[in-house]
Amino acid sequence: MKKQRPGKLKKRFMNSWMTSLVSITLVLVLMGLLSLILLNTRKLSEYVREQIGFTLVLKDNLKETEILRLQKTLNASEYVKSTRFISKEDAAKELTDQLGEDFSGFLGYNPLFASLDVKLYALYTQNDSLIMLEQKFLEYQQVTEVYYQKNLVSLINDNVQKISLIILIVSGLLTFIFFGLINNTIRLLIYSQRFIIHTMQMVGASRNYIRKPFLKRSIILGAAGALLANIILLAAAYTYKKELYGLISESDIQVVLYVVAIVFALGFVISLLSTWLALNKFLRLKFDELFY
Repeated sequence: MKKQRPGKLKKRFMNSWMTSLVSITLVLVLMGLLSLILLNTRKLSEYVREQIGFTLVLKDNLKETEILRLQKTLNASEYVKSTRFISKEDAAKELTDQLGEDFSGFLGYNPLFASLDVKLYALYTQNDSLIMLEQKFLEYQQVTEVYYQKNLVSLINDNVQKISLIILIVSGLLTFIFFGLINNTIRLLIYSQRFIIHTMQMVGASRNYIRKPFLKRSIILGAAGALLANIILLAAAYTYKKELYGLISESDIQVVLYVVAIVFALGFVISLLSTWLALNKFLRLKFDELFY
């Protein structure tokens, strides 16, 4: 029976560390996802803004060379991200698909005009910039009318700012919660060894001597948790790369490296800080207080 007791204690000790490792890994995965969202807040904002665009209605019976010249001029400008030419036939086909019936057959002719869909860079999607660009597009000889959804533009610009602020506030709260979760996990782990700490104090061990093995283990625990969390995040990003296309792409290596570095840094810092704080608490306790 005496020989079995050290084995049971060792098993319980390993189980407590494995439980702590799993808990820290899961929390670091969540913190990694949060870091990914924060790093891509601007990118997401730009992605939404760049869906705003103009429709340039072209004059009828324009030559193909004139249309290509206009499209080339627009693509070369600093404010245009992309252009797409829509012929009269393509416009009629798209409207027919939306209506569910062939309106040109009913009218006897196609009343639509050829047009250019122009997408802008995010920097030029503010209300004042759009008004200036509207006048600039009307100056082109090939263009008869310019359309864009003014109400939608104002709504997007207002909501993007509000959402960015909300994301920052929520991120701060979640970071505090995640830190608390890891801190409590490590406190429980050290709590299970409080009598060992007290015994070391009784035999004359200094506080630094007692802290040393615990801090080493916390470094290993933080590193192992961060490594597992990064493996999970990278595997998830690779598996769902199509769904995350607007958030992150394979070519955006810098963001991936930032997230990996943040997860490792958080794993080390939070583990060490939590261990240090928990140890200081138990080092100050008297023997009678260890039972509470």
